[in-house]
Amino acid sequence: MSIAESSAGRSAVIVDETAAGEGRASYVDWPAIFAGVVVASAISFILLTFGSAIGLSMTSAREGQSASLFWIAVVGGLWILWVHLVASFAGGYLTGRMRRRIGDATEYESDVRDGSNGVVTWGLATLVAAVIAWSGVVGAANVAGQAAGAVASAAGQAASEPAAMLVDRTLRGRPDAPAVSDAERDAIGRILVSAATSETGIDQSDRDYLAGVVAARAGIPPEEAQARIDQVVTQARELEATARDAAESARRASIIAAFLTAAALAIGAAVSYFAAAMGGNHRDKQTVVEGWYRPW
Repeated sequence: MSIAESSAGRSAVIVDETAAGEGRASYVDWPAIFAGVVVASAISFILLTFGSAIGLSMTSAREGQSASLFWIAVVGGLWILWVHLVASFAGGYLTGRMRRRIGDATEYESDVRDGSNGVVTWGLATLVAAVIAWSGVVGAANVAGQAAGAVASAAGQAASEPAAMLVDRTLRGRPDAPAVSDAERDAIGRILVSAATSETGIDQSDRDYLAGVVAARAGIPPEEAQARIDQVVTQARELEATARDAAESARRASIIAAFLTAAALAIGAAVSYFAAAMGGNHRDKQTVVEGWYRPW
């Protein structure tokens, strides 16, 4: 070991000039990088698990008591940003502090090598997280296949309930009214969907057909049947507008979350580089971190 002093009169810098260090062909210190990846991954897992509790606290099974998708996306994105900052700093610092310095490097070159190892730590930790996420999805696919099918079926039924209710309101008639076939119900449902999604409203021929069916089943004058059809079509258009607004809100929330996640990853690379350079500087100066006490 040799001691080199900086020109600015800083404290002595201890440089590792062992034969094993000088004979290495690569400046990438994989053991230090792997150590940083393990620490960064563990911190990410802990903080993301805690963040899931925050996300659940913002939702509610009761209508109107959950936060909007916009704020859920913003809070989730900011939390991911915080997780990446903390994990990247911890993993990068540990990599820089533990990296074995080679004696042929200047202070500037040593900082660059430390920071570069920190970026490799960030990149490997990101790839590990992606592989774990993908493996979890693939591994759970077979186990949850039947459950997913049941959930999808239930979701489809829940989504079709408003449309079925509109058909029921349209066909509501006398107690002794004849039963309506499934084919007729499907035809009426398709007419209502077309009326809700069309800019021109319900076609006149479809309107006359529905009014005739309603008048025959309910035993009411054609004018009242026409009024019922107009009311049902208005309700169908309101449901369609609500569904469109929900889809648009989900799209905007997804865009915000994606941008914040990408920004978090990019900032994490810079933080990891900076932290690794700091850790290497502390390694050379044998800096004692204030507030960190040995257990003995």
